[in-house]
Amino acid sequence: MVWDLRRALLAKEEFESSRLTDFEFREMVRALRLVAADLAVEVTPVLHELTDHGLDAGLALLARVAEREPRSVELLYYEARPEARRQLIAERGDPTPYRLG
Repeated sequence: MVWDLRRALLAKEEFESSRLTDFEFREMVRALRLVAADLAVEVTPVLHELTDHGLDAGLALLARVAEREPRSVELLYYEARPEARRQLIAERGDPTPYRLG
């Protein structure tokens, strides 16, 4: 039996990619929740728009519902990202890839 290094590295890459993608999505959702709470807007329709049509559509809906300029809501979102990341790291741990060796 021969150990296949290439296959092992591809499996690790797939695992790490999915783990980091999951963390990034959770960070995006958490930041949208923080902005929606700050604007006193119901977040559920915004999250549905996010999952159906992407971040830009979610931010546009959030701006419409909050009756704010889209650019100001986008700025609030990017300001909320570090807090969302901090909260997720506190809950789930640091998402940086594990080093080999």
